Amino acid sequence: MFSTKGRYALRVMGDLATHEGWVSLGDVAQRQGISRKYLEQVASLMHKAGYVESLRGKGGGYRLTKRPEEYTLGGILRAAEGSLAPVACLDCTNDELCPQIETCPTVSVWRDLGRVTASFLDSKTLADIVREGGDAAGGLC
Repeated sequence: MFSTKGRYALRVMGDLATHEGWVSLGDVAQRQGISRKYLEQVASLMHKAGYVESLRGKGGGYRLTKRPEEYTLGGILRAAEGSLAPVACLDCTNDELCPQIETCPTVSVWRDLGRVTASFLDSKTLADIVREGGDAAGGLC
């Protein structure tokens, strides 16, 4: 399960992908129904990853550094979340593996799920979610 930071990162990037030029974070916050303060944190992560550039002052804001087709959803989520590992014991970003990883009977299930998830998210681009945005709620429970 992904945190709000990851979900909002996809929404911010999708919003920027659908607007030309510099986009105000206030406008994104209003369109997406997300607090501006929280979006600033998310935008900072995207900026740090080199996915967006920013310009201060009147007429400034944020914009993508590449075309939407050049961003994978997996890359965006990794920039926001740090890892796509489905369970903490497989999260290699914290330098601490579970002491039972060699004997745990469930680790292979979690490892396989992580591979499938990463493969799927790395096969989808920002352009895909922008294109499919009209049917965003289709099939969700």
